[in-house]
Amino acid sequence: MERDWPKRAVAEFVGTFALVFVGAGSIAIGNDLVGVALAHGLVIAVMASAVGHISGAHFNPAVTLAFLVTRRMAPGLAAVYWVTQFVAALLGALLLTLVLPDALTDPVGLGAPAVGDPIGAGAAVVIEAVLTFFLVWVIFATAADPRGAFASIAGLAIGLTITFDIFMGGPLTGAAMNPARAFGPELVGGEWADAWVWYLGPALGAVAAALLYETLYLRPSHPVVPVGPPETGLQEPRPGDAALS
Repeated sequence: MERDWPKRAVAEFVGTFALVFVGAGSIAIGNDLVGVALAHGLVIAVMASAVGHISGAHFNPAVTLAFLVTRRMAPGLAAVYWVTQFVAALLGALLLTLVLPDALTDPVGLGAPAVGDPIGAGAAVVIEAVLTFFLVWVIFATAADPRGAFASIAGLAIGLTITFDIFMGGPLTGAAMNPARAFGPELVGGEWADAWVWYLGPALGAVAAALLYETLYLRPSHPVVPVGPPETGLQEPRPGDAALS
C-alpha cells in the first residue's frame, strides 16, 4: 500500500463528507431540482479540483471499484478508500441531524435517495447504472486518460456530469450514483426501502464504463509510460505488474 495513504484518506473523507452534508442538506432545506442538482455538482467540482492531485478525488465507492477492476488501484488502498467514504458519509448525515430540525429532515428521509412512484426498483437499477456509467466514463476520459485534462477541467467536467444526471434521474431514483451518498442518510434516517438499488446500480454502471474505456482507449498493444503523474494516484502498471496506487 502507498505510504501516503493517510493523506489520501483525509482527502477522500473531506470530499465525501462535503458531498453528503451539502447534497443531502440541500434536499432537507427544500431546494428544487435545479438547486439540488447544482449543490451536488458544485460540491464535487470544487472538491475534485481541490484534492484530485492527492487522492484522485473518488468520493464514491463505485468509482473506487472502477479503478480497482481496471488495476489502477491496489486492493489494500481501495479498502482504505471504501472505509473512509462510508464513514465520512455516515458522519455527514449525523451532523445534519444535529444542525437541522426534524421538521426539515424527517419529511425527506434526511435526503436519502428513493425510487419515484412512476417506476419500479428494477427500472431504478438500470437508471442508476446508466447515470453512473456517464459519471465514470467522464472521470476516465478527463482524469485517467493521458490525453485528458486532469489539472484543467476534470473537476468541472465531473461536477457537470453529476448535475445533468440529477436533472434527469433526481425525480426517479434520487440520482445518487454513489453507494456512500445513499448509505449515510439511509443508516441515520432509517430509510432502507429498495436500498440495494443504490449499491448494485452504481457498481454495474461504474464497472461497465471503466472496462469499456480501458479496453478501447487505455490498453494499447504495447506497454506505455504511466497515464498520469504519480501525485494523481492514477499510474498505469505495465502488463503483469501490480497496480501502483
